[in-house]
Amino acid sequence: MRTSLPVLAAPQPDTRPRNRRRAMRVLLVDTEDRLLLFRDSDPGLTPVPVFWITPGGGVDPGETDLEAAVREVEEETGLQVAPDTLVGPLAERCVVHGYSDVVTTQDELFWFLRCTAFEVSTVGHTEVELATMTAHHWWTRPELEATTEEIWPRDLLRIWSHVPPAGIAPGAPLALGDVDESTVAPG
Repeated sequence: MRTSLPVLAAPQPDTRPRNRRRAMRVLLVDTEDRLLLFRDSDPGLTPVPVFWITPGGGVDPGETDLEAAVREVEEETGLQVAPDTLVGPLAERCVVHGYSDVVTTQDELFWFLRCTAFEVSTVGHTEVELATMTAHHWWTRPELEATTEEIWPRDLLRIWSHVPPAGIAPGAPLALGDVDESTVAPG
């Protein structure tokens, strides 16, 4: 979780604050089979690294995982969805994100939502999200397979392939294990 604007120069890894949280990520796929990703960045580094991420974020106190996934979809995209429209969880992992200003360990679950294409609204973004999440794009599978851009999670296509056919309940979540997706090594 990044709660302040990134610092201008990366501190030594052992001086960055560390936190741990539970987080939900959502694969939003439209009826044209395109997946929504946001271009995120770490402006505390030069050159500024960029990476593409799924909508999602931390579980607030008192929330269920599903409630957090629904809330995060609305906050990050403007799309209001009913909890029963989310499929999952599809995958689980523990990821470490080392940024220039913080090291965050997240226990993540991934959900899926089929939707019609819509105009993304960033009205619900925090100040930090507005500063670091600089674009969004609806990606096709061939675009994701061919891109040289950094995509987080790196197992995104594997997770997307784990989506069951419509009307079929998902099986056990993919166990993706411990993962490091960092712009600055965690320590």
